[in-house]
Amino acid sequence: MEEFKFNSLNELFNRLYPAFNTKVNELKNDNIIVSEIMLWNFLKENNWFGNTTLTLYDMVEDIFSLDKEKLIKYLERNKNDNNK
Repeated sequence: MEEFKFNSLNELFNRLYPAFNTKVNELKNDNIIVSEIMLWNFLKENNWFGNTTLTLYDMVEDIFSLDKEKLIKYLERNKNDNNK
């Protein structure tokens, strides 16, 4: 299996962007309006923080299986930050 190396978080985000975009559109169908960046920040803070063994597969899986209730609570807590 090919191993991916990323030189920056921006590069990693760009690689994951199609999964984020797909999830944003899925959430829109549930009347949850969120951006790709908001999902990125949510997962960085709630799922990936401190984990040094994540694979690209793990991250995509986390994007598609994220807990909507936790996301909504996160968005409500960070409403002011998300409006900037």
